[in-house]
Amino acid sequence: MTPEHYEALQAWAAQYNDCALFADGYEDAVLGVAERCGVRPVVVYDAMKCIEILMARDGMSMMEASEYFEHNTLGSWVGDNSPVFLWRYRPAAPDDFPPAGIAA
Repeated sequence: MTPEHYEALQAWAAQYNDCALFADGYEDAVLGVAERCGVRPVVVYDAMKCIEILMARDGMSMMEASEYFEHNTLGSWVGDNSPVFLWRYRPAAPDDFPPAGIAA
C-alpha cells in the first residue's frame, strides 16, 4: 500500500472513530471498520492475511508467523480503540460435512 493510500485509509476510518488505532505493518490486511452498539467503531483486519504478510515480508514459516502474530499482535491491547482481527469462516469441502463432533 502506498503512503497516499494509507493516509486515505486513515482518513476514511477517522470518519467512524477519529481515535481508531491501526496495527503497524498490516495495512494490506485491513477489511474495514466494525461497529457495535455501545462501543466505538474500530478497524478490522483479516487475521490470516496478517500472518501471510509476516511470512512474505519477514520470511517466517507458518508456525513462526502464527506464534509471532498471536503474541505480538493479538496479545497487544492499547485501549478501547484497539483494532480487531477477524478469522474468516472457510467452509470445508462438501464431503467434510458435518464436521467431526457435530451430529447430522
